Amino acid sequence: MTDLLLTHGYFLHEDPKEMQIMKPYPPLGILYICSHLRARGFSVDVHDSTFSTMDALFTQLREQTPSVLGVYANLMTRPKVVKILAEAKRNGWRTIVGGPEPGAYVEEYLRAGAEVVVMGEGELTMEELLPLMRSDKASPLDDVRGIAFLDPAGQVVRTAPRPQIQDLDAQPWPEREAIDTGRYVETWRTHHGMGSISLITARGCPFRCEWCSHQVYGQTHRRRKPRYVADELEWLKERYKPDMLWVADDVFTINHGWLEEWREQVQSRSLHIPFECISRADRLTEDVIRTLAELGCFRLWIGSESGSQRILDLMQRNVTIEAVQRATKLCREYGIKTGMFLMWGYEGEELEDIEATIEHVRASKPDVFLTTVSYPIKGTPYFKRVQEQGRIRAVRPWAESSDRDLEIVGRRSSEFYQIANQLLKDEVELVQLDTGNNPATRTEADSLKARIASERMSLYGAAQKSEGAA
Repeated sequence: MTDLLLTHGYFLHEDPKEMQIMKPYPPLGILYICSHLRARGFSVDVHDSTFSTMDALFTQLREQTPSVLGVYANLMTRPKVVKILAEAKRNGWRTIVGGPEPGAYVEEYLRAGAEVVVMGEGELTMEELLPLMRSDKASPLDDVRGIAFLDPAGQVVRTAPRPQIQDLDAQPWPEREAIDTGRYVETWRTHHGMGSISLITARGCPFRCEWCSHQVYGQTHRRRKPRYVADELEWLKERYKPDMLWVADDVFTINHGWLEEWREQVQSRSLHIPFECISRADRLTEDVIRTLAELGCFRLWIGSESGSQRILDLMQRNVTIEAVQRATKLCREYGIKTGMFLMWGYEGEELEDIEATIEHVRASKPDVFLTTVSYPIKGTPYFKRVQEQGRIRAVRPWAESSDRDLEIVGRRSSEFYQIANQLLKDEVELVQLDTGNNPATRTEADSLKARIASERMSLYGAAQKSEGAA
């Protein structure tokens, strides 16, 4: 009998937006737990929900001899995970939930069907917890660090925190062979012409941006040695033959000395594979960008968030607008494309901050930018602040929504941010137009200017409307 079945609750074919994007990556978190437990003699299976369906997973829960089910949950998969937990309980499974979100909503997940919530990293906790959950007799869980459960009286019990894994190099690689990893690579190749695969070189982020969650790894940064990461990459290259790589670290460029050692490993082993990664602008010197270019970085994603220094300071970003613009300029010089993350609607944002962001993106000239409207994630300083102000309002039941659905009372309307988004896109498009002596292009530019003027009037009108409603 299987000791543990792991799953995650993300169903690609049930997500219309993701079906358009078609850039899935394997669930490395549960694959790390799988490899850790298998190395210690446990029988572990994985139901990879990415290419599966809810019906297929439910069928397995009904037909397989019940054991222990471990479910990874994040902000976006909450509604699915709640349904999975309920179905598992109905069919006699014991249930564990972990991941980025459950630690912030311990009681909610316990009352939704999880017997245990794992908080923080899962490998060592699961190694200690699983024998107790598999035991025929009722076993006390009080001594297992890093978990929460309900006592016989229905009260939430939280055990002492579990120390984080210090030696990541002693951990086995994620058990990619437990799922059809090749299908991910081929899905990329089919839809984008290049097969891609992911790996991580470190865990955690030491920075303190107020809107960012640190539920699993805390505010730490623990790195694997370059030679061991190179061993994994060498195997991935041989096994799956990817055309490109996604380095899934929170911030890849934190340790500059590590990057130099990594370059030596890549060059000495001929492991040059085009890759993309995420960085902060303040960790991007010219030497670092040159190194990234030599390593094959073709796109660097930068968390810019806003073009207003005042807003960045409110976020506790500790990054300057000038640093972002300097980084994108250097990337262009070294042939690296840039992607930029932007956030509308942070606390205190005014119209002049919107305009500053538009001008910032125009000046930075990223190859692509992605925008979102800020939302408070429980467990973050941002959430705590707006909650203490009494401004968070749930518009749908917890089990059917996510923190992205929370309404911040007094904030501008969704219409306002839609207009801001379109205005930003059109302003950037105008900058990109090379009018020259081409009459058609000049006509297009004139038309775009007229649309921008109209959008700006609509933006200011929507702002006045929102202020009047407040």
